[in-house]
Amino acid sequence: MDILALFACLPPALTATTVRQMSCIAQALLTMTGRVTMTGVARWTGGGGRYRTVQRFFATPIPWPEVAWAFVRQHLCPSDDVYLLAGDEVVVTKAGKKTYGLDRFFSGIYQKPVPSVAFFSLALVSTRTRRAFPLRLDQVVRTAEEKAASQARAAAKKSPPVAPRQPGRPKGSRTKTEAVRALSPELQRIQTLLQAQLHLMDGAIPLRYLALDGHFGNSPSLQMVRGCGLHLVSKLRADAALYPPYEGPYAGRGPHRKYGAKLDVTALSAGYLRDTQVTDRIETCIYQAEWLHKEFVAPLNVVVLVKTNLRTGAQGHAILFSSDVALPYAQVIEYYSLRFQIEFTFRDAKQYWGLEDFMNITATGVTNAANLALFMVNLSTVLLAEARQTDPACSILDLKARYRGYKYVAETIKLLPEKPDADLMEQIFRQVAGLGRIHPPAAHPNAA
Repeated sequence: MDILALFACLPPALTATTVRQMSCIAQALLTMTGRVTMTGVARWTGGGGRYRTVQRFFATPIPWPEVAWAFVRQHLCPSDDVYLLAGDEVVVTKAGKKTYGLDRFFSGIYQKPVPSVAFFSLALVSTRTRRAFPLRLDQVVRTAEEKAASQARAAAKKSPPVAPRQPGRPKGSRTKTEAVRALSPELQRIQTLLQAQLHLMDGAIPLRYLALDGHFGNSPSLQMVRGCGLHLVSKLRADAALYPPYEGPYAGRGPHRKYGAKLDVTALSAGYLRDTQVTDRIETCIYQAEWLHKEFVAPLNVVVLVKTNLRTGAQGHAILFSSDVALPYAQVIEYYSLRFQIEFTFRDAKQYWGLEDFMNITATGVTNAANLALFMVNLSTVLLAEARQTDPACSILDLKARYRGYKYVAETIKLLPEKPDADLMEQIFRQVAGLGRIHPPAAHPNAA
């Protein structure tokens, strides 16, 4: 496919020069092997670009949210689909000391804080195709106050245990949950990012839900999401204290009781049971109810999944919730499971498009390198959809092998005194483009 034609939707967000540069770099990313750095990209751009051209592109401020939204809206968003937003943070390990935003962030792979840069991403998730399309990627740069607070929390964990608290209510404690809480700097950043994205989309796609992981399963995060006009779908801690509304008689004095007896999520009554499934001797019981949590002001739409191994009796559970009390349990489960699609965009960006490889150190260079990697995820989705019409088994590695083969053939044909005829040229293209593929290419319809 003509990549430059796919980029026709990007102006006026980008100038014609930047679009041509971006087209040349995208072609190189689809063709190249090895680490994705500016030097590597320049080597594979051929006559269409040199290192200085690549360097100028990465030094140019680019409105990536506008670029990503224009591309996704034009090529990846049919109007008859239902979408939700998903958000998550991705951590990229970095050596050295000069990369902009370098800090120690917690890595899920290493299970500890490591020297790295971090980005928070928002993606549009299709409920029909079950794919995520990255829309925005902003770097996380923590302030001095955030670093000091983080160090204080770490020091408090290492400090010796304090003496047991004296009986009675502590001085200054509140009897009611605060309706409005001050948002942490992290939640303020995410809320600003989310509001900017919704303003950019301007209602072009109806959105009601934002899916976040269990790190955001708390009252301030719910307040942040509701402040943007969306409902939150997330997960509570496994030991979360849940209570049904109190339905007993009034004691005759004092305030009316709000909370009933604390629930044991592993031994819920059959009245809350909504569905039971058995797969490979694993029984899954799904419970749903409108329950209370003392940290949240309003009742929550809670869905509890209890899995039991029928052979060993081992049991585990997960507690999902939504601020939309009318959302059916099946959709709560589906929307939270769709959140994981954003992890696949991070995987592809790191494995194929250079999110883990870039060596830029300036603020603009880091932003452009990271956003280009996420943009290539969307571009490869469009190219794969086109390729799979005639080659259903085509993967990203097969796609890169195809473009690399075309590159070799095109450069070789330039050296011939006369171009081969069309049939021979097509046969050469198909033969060379099949080298290095993971899956064998589909048989040509005109083959004997």
